[in-house]
Amino acid sequence: MTEGPGHCRHRLAVDVAIATAFVLLDTALTLTGATWWPESPGPLAWTLLAAQALACASLAVRRTAPLTVVAVLGAFTLAVSLLIYPAGLLTPRHPGGIWAPFATLPAAYGPLFYRRDRCGSRNRRTAYAVLAALTLVVMRPWEPSLTTMTVGLLRTAVGPLLALYFDTRRRLLRALVERAERAERERHLLAERARAEERARLAGEMHDVVTHRVSLMVLQAGALKVTAPDEETRRAAEELRAAGCQALEELRDLVGILRTAPEGDRTPSVTGFADLVAESVAVGIPTELVEEGDPALASPVVGRTAYRVLREALTNVRKHAPGARVRVSVAYDSAGVRLTVHNTAPTGAPAAALAGTGSGLGIARLRQRIELVHGTLRAGPCTDGGFSVEATLPAFVPTAEVEA
Repeated sequence: MTEGPGHCRHRLAVDVAIATAFVLLDTALTLTGATWWPESPGPLAWTLLAAQALACASLAVRRTAPLTVVAVLGAFTLAVSLLIYPAGLLTPRHPGGIWAPFATLPAAYGPLFYRRDRCGSRNRRTAYAVLAALTLVVMRPWEPSLTTMTVGLLRTAVGPLLALYFDTRRRLLRALVERAERAERERHLLAERARAEERARLAGEMHDVVTHRVSLMVLQAGALKVTAPDEETRRAAEELRAAGCQALEELRDLVGILRTAPEGDRTPSVTGFADLVAESVAVGIPTELVEEGDPALASPVVGRTAYRVLREALTNVRKHAPGARVRVSVAYDSAGVRLTVHNTAPTGAPAAALAGTGSGLGIARLRQRIELVHGTLRAGPCTDGGFSVEATLPAFVPTAEVEA
């Protein structure tokens, strides 16, 4: 996440305040003799005091250059330690103390928390090496003292331990936030996908239903044109038929390109077979329905799929096989449902305006729907010049399986 200029200025102000506080703290403690200050300070002591103030002031850049701050404070501590022993140029008021400034405590916190791992584990190893060197300088192993070494180790270990804890906590929180954001994005995408699939399902179903009904209207208008007693009625019937054909063409352009549609809707089941047959008979297509077995053996999902097959088959007969006779055979048993729609050879040429209104994907859509319920579909011309559509479906398919 990008930080604004105001946030960066606030952090810099905080770091400057911390650096100023440690400059004052370490200067005050040194002058009271709590660290390396001699009994009779000379020019060297005052020079070292100024150098200590500058070293503590480096805390102002502890976020941007944490290793530099540790190196500056470590170099100052090493210089003071060597001047005391073995050089003997400086004699502290209280020998045996810790010569490192208290600023080393927040300085040791920085390398493990603020340093960016742009080079992977190599940066982390460098930080550990620098902190180990600082620890040796503060503990002064060349002057073995249990108190000095213990206090020195605590002085440089508390900061890195706190840094590791807060860095781990920060990374964990960031990972949780990223996971939550990713989950939210995935939910949004799934919702968008579900809406798109629902729109496609509704549009495809509208295409199937409206095509079925309008094709009935077109055939009825054509029949009225032939049987009408006067010219005005024949003209009105022709206009109605032409308008119906145009509506089918426009509908195909709008939604006919849809190829799939999920199941699970309110399409009528096998109980609607008689209505479909009656509609075909009403528009002048001799249609016979033969049912064997108990329709209750077909599950709702299978029944809706069979209804779609019959509706599409009868619609295709009206479009492409004028004058043909149709036989619809349905057999129900405990193993499955077998639906056969066979039409004889047409007695006339199909109307170009009506035959061209389809999307050309009806059989493909039926095959996809039937495969969803683990059925089979065979469609093709017969030896008698007619056409046959045969669907074999299982008797029962769980709705959850189809939705999956």
